[in-house]
Amino acid sequence: MSLLITNIKQLIQVHEHNTTIIKGSDMKNLPIIENAYLYIENDTIIEFGEMNNCEGFDAETIIDATGKIVLPTWCDSHTHTVYAGDRTSEFVDRINGLSYAEIAQKGGGILNSAKTLQNTSEDELFEQSLKRLNELIAMGTGAVEIKSGYGLTVEAELKMLRVIKRLKQESLAKIIPTLLAAHAIPEEFKSKKQDYINYITDELIPKAAELNITNFVDVFCEEGYFDINDTEAILKAGQTFNLQPKLHVNQFNILGGIALGVKYNALSVDHLEEINDNDIEALKGSNTIAVALPGCSYFLSIPYTQARKIIDAGLPLAIATDYNPGSSPSGNMNFIVSAACVKLKLTPEEAINAATVNGAYAMGISNMYGSITRGKKANIIITKPMNHYSEIPYAFAHNPIEQVIINGQQV
Repeated sequence: MSLLITNIKQLIQVHEHNTTIIKGSDMKNLPIIENAYLYIENDTIIEFGEMNNCEGFDAETIIDATGKIVLPTWCDSHTHTVYAGDRTSEFVDRINGLSYAEIAQKGGGILNSAKTLQNTSEDELFEQSLKRLNELIAMGTGAVEIKSGYGLTVEAELKMLRVIKRLKQESLAKIIPTLLAAHAIPEEFKSKKQDYINYITDELIPKAAELNITNFVDVFCEEGYFDINDTEAILKAGQTFNLQPKLHVNQFNILGGIALGVKYNALSVDHLEEINDNDIEALKGSNTIAVALPGCSYFLSIPYTQARKIIDAGLPLAIATDYNPGSSPSGNMNFIVSAACVKLKLTPEEAINAATVNGAYAMGISNMYGSITRGKKANIIITKPMNHYSEIPYAFAHNPIEQVIINGQQV
């Protein structure tokens, strides 16, 4: 199967040599070819260049992209796409003045989602999640990380991981599963948190590892959830089974989770709505990438990640949706790219880099995803007609996408 896209107004995120991460001031650069073509065979990018050099291709399918932008699909490195039901009632509670913490204290929040999920069959959970995943793909996401964490029992967490595995098998999108058993403390362990930590380290992690579905472990390192000592105990248990950390840190409080993540070679540290100079120093020289989640800040009305502080320190930044039913019920990466510009003060170039190459890095897949590079997977967005790629974040409430191609197949 071969596909040739011609007359592309702007082909963006083009790299002659494979680029797997973009840092600091380099994030302001976005390589572009004006009036370009892109040639794909099967699921792989084979060739690209200026239209006046487009010759010798005998493609089965030709798409005329006159007036349109072509770029890599979004790489969403932090989601909770597998969940049951919704939390609309809590949305109304929040409008009426209750905080995230107050909602959790009255039995809402993560525990609410866990109860619903535990009472939902595996098949029904799969069907709900597949529908969401297909919606994400239609909005331009070609690679997505999906966490467990709404199970909070061995049985329910493993059910979530099995559903994520089924999604991997069913969908064209690249899916990265993460074990987030330490998402909240179940009601029955409320007065004996250490017992739940032991339950995670001694039972849940070993049984999840037996499934051989995930390479990552996550912890919600936050006041009222899991402190630094709790987090380290869980990371040590994960290390035994070669599970690399991807951590929730610094959403509401600075506990030292970023430095701990770096110590345990975390692939990413996510949220960072609160961050200080010690956190910045901890990230310097590490292989850990910071991930901002502006959709969560928007929905909860909490501070936004100080993205400029991170990038201006020479560090890389990724952006992701945090798609979940309680604090960020949207998986629209187009909106996230816009929010990164409007609220995080990123340039369009920085935002697109954060949502493509760096998003792929935060999932450990940027060697094959996130840029237009020969030999990489053909995951492509074709926009509606527009004058410049800056219109993607500018027109924040409009759908910029005309067509999505995943693994060389038109979706």
